[in-house]
Amino acid sequence: MTEALDPARRATLELVCDTVVPSIAHEPDPHGLWATSARQLGVAEAAQDALLALPPVQRDGMMELLDILGQQGMEEMSQASREQSLMNMMLLGGAPAMVGVGGLIRLILFLTYGLPSLTEPGAPNPLWAAFGYPGPPGPAVAGRTVRTATPDGDRLELDADVVIVGSGAGGGVIAGTLAQRGLDVVVLEGGSYRDEGAAAGLEIPAYQEAYWRGGPQASADYNLTLMAGAGLGGGTAINWNNSLRTRQWVRDEWAQAGLEDVGTEFDQHIDAVWDRMGVNDDCSDLNGTHQKAKLGADRLGWKTSPVTRNVDPERYDPATSAFVGFGDMAGQKQSTLRTYLQDASDAGAVIVADCAVERVLVEDGVAAGALGTWTDPVDPARTAEVVVRARHVVCAAGSLETPALLLRSGIGGPAVGQHLRLHPTAAVFGLYDDDLKAWWGAPQALLLDEFETGVDGDGYGFLVECSQYAPGLIGSSMPFTSAEAHKRTMESTPQVGVFVGLTRDHGSGSVTIDEDGQSVVQYALTDPIDVATMHRAMDAMVRMHEAAGAREISLLGVNPPVWRRGDDLDAFIARMQRMPLRFGGVTLFTAHQMGTARMGSDPQTSVADARGELHDTRGVWIGDASAFPTASGTNPMITVMALAHRTADAIALHAGVTAPDPVAA
Repeated sequence: MTEALDPARRATLELVCDTVVPSIAHEPDPHGLWATSARQLGVAEAAQDALLALPPVQRDGMMELLDILGQQGMEEMSQASREQSLMNMMLLGGAPAMVGVGGLIRLILFLTYGLPSLTEPGAPNPLWAAFGYPGPPGPAVAGRTVRTATPDGDRLELDADVVIVGSGAGGGVIAGTLAQRGLDVVVLEGGSYRDEGAAAGLEIPAYQEAYWRGGPQASADYNLTLMAGAGLGGGTAINWNNSLRTRQWVRDEWAQAGLEDVGTEFDQHIDAVWDRMGVNDDCSDLNGTHQKAKLGADRLGWKTSPVTRNVDPERYDPATSAFVGFGDMAGQKQSTLRTYLQDASDAGAVIVADCAVERVLVEDGVAAGALGTWTDPVDPARTAEVVVRARHVVCAAGSLETPALLLRSGIGGPAVGQHLRLHPTAAVFGLYDDDLKAWWGAPQALLLDEFETGVDGDGYGFLVECSQYAPGLIGSSMPFTSAEAHKRTMESTPQVGVFVGLTRDHGSGSVTIDEDGQSVVQYALTDPIDVATMHRAMDAMVRMHEAAGAREISLLGVNPPVWRRGDDLDAFIARMQRMPLRFGGVTLFTAHQMGTARMGSDPQTSVADARGELHDTRGVWIGDASAFPTASGTNPMITVMALAHRTADAIALHAGVTAPDPVAA
């Protein structure tokens, strides 16, 4: 960046970088993990760029924080005193200080361990060798096969039968299905068309280019960390390929909400997308973490099953499969980019990436099109107004952005943005004696589904899965109490297995918009059913680690307790479950957002009818996970796609197109 911090702030930032990740004399140190400081890696420069790129309010807050830190006289302090000064500010300054100082510490750790070499372009991060992490192999499969349109001037006007806002699991299916049935389709995608081979599976570039708001984001109340896709292909371009069928108890619940045919006739839609996506269980090799999970479950007598995944067996390679969350380097992922969007492109659909849609156009209470702004991804100063006139508008921008679009448009009724479900997820670490090579193989290849039906079959249970190896995210997630303790923790990460407990939430949160029309997420895990479910999930993960032979177990959170072999396991679990399930306690995260524009029969509690058309605006449809009446309880991609396939049938019928057999389609 051409912009830079002033000298005083830059000096403070460099000092904080080398406080969080200093050079420490330590033997042995075969890979330089202990001797290398953040500043030696060029982290101060990268952190400066990240801070200057923040939205104005956050940027101003971080500048004020640097000014305050600069007034502490830290340059005269010892390493231990500087660390204590940071901890005091974070722990004694209340929530704002915890967010600000904690956020700065996490940013430094994130860049230290996540960036490839900044001093030697093209080289891996020199610290990765300490973890046995090879980084993504190359070369990557590059190239773009989906045709996209680019405005020539400052305005692009299009006419279509259907305009679809968003191109992920739902929008992509509807685009491909309707275009192949002969309708004129326009797709407007707010994110970019990312050449998946260009970044070669690197973590931080992927977050910046293919994730909502640039990567992991805290909810407005800081209770959860949100991760969502943002780009052509949406979440299907960066998810971990979990392809799970909608459970019958969820379908029955949705049938009671008004989607009657979902209870009995939904299989035809699931089968259609299952076949098009090439879902199979032949590409789910177990890495060391999965093997520990299976061993622990087997010893406890709990049921596991292989994860079925939308992966091309002919292109599948465990060595590249580990990086699918950062880009499909081998071309193995059957995302909507390679399936339904390709179908749409081949059938003549017009696809515009980098186009943020401001509002749905409505005339006389009926859909009339969409209005957006295209921004040149190379030259952001160059923009164009995009106007699409269409009789049908599909809102498929994801459960965080679809409600914002509806609210900006003044349509959808009182339930817009309500009933947000997130599958709140916690992580439990187990430290083993052997290198688990968690960076090899599919991120999630094994599923513990023993408890998914909940207590007494109420349908509100949990799944236990594993996690993608991501050194930047790992480094920034590990608790920081001192630089030495953090480096010691990082040194042990090759022996750490991470289990994640995905809970089907009964309670809900909300999405509103701020004064600029941007989405604001609020979520508190307080529903008694959800609290009990999360506690059961934490209990199960601990017991799996213990049964598999872990010598230490801890929870992702603020100052969590640690169990060591020989300690009382039940007492440890009880201590862990006393941690609050909110900001400052257990670290909760979500990669699944659902329900903010849900289908149903009651316009007061739902946004769309049983087929997906808005109660209050004819011709406007919901085509993504925001349509879910309740949480799916499983990784939602297949459910989103099947529900979208069903909605595409309804749109085609309204447009006068006879739908073929769904399986054939």
